[in-house]
Amino acid sequence: MAESNFVDYVKIYCRSGKGGQGSSHFRREKYIPKGGPDGGDGGRGGHIYLRANRNLWTLLHLRYERHIIATSGEGGSAKRSSGKDGEDRYIDVPCGTVAYDADTGEFICDVTDDGQTVLLLKGGKGGRGNVHFKTATNQAPRYAQPGEPCVEQTIILQLKLLADVGLVGFPNAGKSTLLSVVSAAKPKIADYPFTTMEPNLGIVNYRNRRSFVMADIPGIIEGASEGKGLGLRFLRHIERNSLLLFMIPADTDRIKQAYKVLDNELCRYNPDLAEKNRVLAITKCDLVDEKQLRAIEKKLPAVPTVFISAVAQQGIQELLDVLWKELNRETFHDVRQIVHRDMDILSAADDGDDETALFV
Repeated sequence: MAESNFVDYVKIYCRSGKGGQGSSHFRREKYIPKGGPDGGDGGRGGHIYLRANRNLWTLLHLRYERHIIATSGEGGSAKRSSGKDGEDRYIDVPCGTVAYDADTGEFICDVTDDGQTVLLLKGGKGGRGNVHFKTATNQAPRYAQPGEPCVEQTIILQLKLLADVGLVGFPNAGKSTLLSVVSAAKPKIADYPFTTMEPNLGIVNYRNRRSFVMADIPGIIEGASEGKGLGLRFLRHIERNSLLLFMIPADTDRIKQAYKVLDNELCRYNPDLAEKNRVLAITKCDLVDEKQLRAIEKKLPAVPTVFISAVAQQGIQELLDVLWKELNRETFHDVRQIVHRDMDILSAADDGDDETALFV
């Protein structure tokens, strides 16, 4: 397989900076032979941060920089001068990146918003100079604190695409064709399985200059949740989609059974996917006649269904309308609740029930 520019998994070694050594210097000037301790503090070591950047869409840049090392703090010096802090390092990643501890598999953090910054490794504190240890009984301390050591950790970064609609289907279900029709994306399209070898994103323009993001992932086969095919590698990109669009060709023998297979693979991979809204698109409807379409309608699962043909441009606008409605269904529901609540408050006020209105 040719190496792809789309990288959604990297393992990197990170090391923060160690703290600088405190100074044990004594003031020595002309006519002041015993000036006392004046050693400064050491600077802190550099931190390592993870930062989301909306201008990135892959972890490719980290494939060639797998060692992220912050600089150490400088040691303190005379005249109570503190050492310089180590330089912080920022790891820029696409929005939707998740970090795990490579040794334990423990979840560390998740960055989803542009500019969101998370401290991964803290630099060591700088040591205190000998001036801090001067007492009435020990006026010439000849020791200072060493800086704290650095922190090392191997981290796994996984990218989970952020999209509104995720396309789910078997290989050659027409997912890439639909994406190329409704957006400006140019995915590879061919008549053999697993044409799509990496996820593709497209911005779909809707009515009145509105838009939403659609994601196409490689086809899922039965057993994908156990590692068969390419499904396991890319199933995590569906986890962040607000809506799942199942796509099954009209010439499939048992459409309802095919839908159950796809749904089962998703739920076995992540049970939370069962709670996501979903729409079913019966694709390639130009290949069957009206009689066959009517027979299909009688054996559909209980989800919103649209019959389309991306090649023949049939049912595309209807599909976009359904997708937009489903994407905003929760929002509309919340708005209706607010409107009804406000109407109840106004009614209570009009009826003279001031106490009730005031209480609400």
